[in-house]
Amino acid sequence: MVGVIDIPEGLIATQSKYNGAAGRAFLAALPGRAAEFLERWGLRRDGGAFHGVCALVLPVVRVSDGRRAALKLQPVDEETAGEPVALRVWGEAGAGAVGLLDHDAATGTLLLERLDGHRSLEAVADVREATGILAGLLARLTSVPAPPDCGLRGLGDLAERMLAAAPGAVAELADAAEARLLADCAAAVREVAGEPGDRLLHWDLHYGNALADGAGRWVAIDPKPLVGDPGFELLPALVNRFDPAAVGWRFDLLTGAPGLDRERALAWTLGRVLQNALWDVADGRRLDPNQAEIARQLLGRG
Repeated sequence: MVGVIDIPEGLIATQSKYNGAAGRAFLAALPGRAAEFLERWGLRRDGGAFHGVCALVLPVVRVSDGRRAALKLQPVDEETAGEPVALRVWGEAGAGAVGLLDHDAATGTLLLERLDGHRSLEAVADVREATGILAGLLARLTSVPAPPDCGLRGLGDLAERMLAAAPGAVAELADAAEARLLADCAAAVREVAGEPGDRLLHWDLHYGNALADGAGRWVAIDPKPLVGDPGFELLPALVNRFDPAAVGWRFDLLTGAPGLDRERALAWTLGRVLQNALWDVADGRRLDPNQAEIARQLLGRG
């Protein structure tokens, strides 16, 4: 143990893989940062740590009032910088996101309401039931417009960059079918790019990012917020717990609960496939086969 925490091997691996030197620097600073915020916010440890790809979460108790909470330690980057903004807005709207108790903008450290880290929608055996719950959360979250001048990333800017990068990525793909699929995804995005939307989006809403609270209600966690069209939210729930036979009915549930326009949602879902594919091609990889299958089915080729 170094300082007050053991750093999980999984977090060490993902930070080193995805963030390189910056990730290693974040890991080196973690024990001191945890100690700093435990003292600053008057917290004591209350159980074993949890971690995702980029963050360490420590169950804690606030000494002043005995409130159970969670201390989230993460790097500040384009995806995490807007998290406290979105959580505050969703909290004021009662939209079903984890509650924000405190935050430090300089370090990205958050104090959150305590949820059951052992109970996510991934553990709900009936995938149709789990998808229905997730669709309900999606409807609540995307009912909230982004505040003016909130400083969050915008889908319009993302779409513009994706469309600029798409021709080069298509040319790099050796597989002709994959190249055509990527070009068709770009064409779909081009049709809707002029109306990117104004909703507050989670960006990573899947079964593992919905946890139960103390009353058994399902709550969304770990947003990577941006402003845009709710159709851009659907792909994670189609890929997570992937089943090619379930793509159609999952898409129906996910668009039905929020009342989304199916054609726009289809185009923006293909846009999410495009976004991920561009990253794959930039890293020298082929398209993710599950996401390619989703795109084929949405395009009527499944």
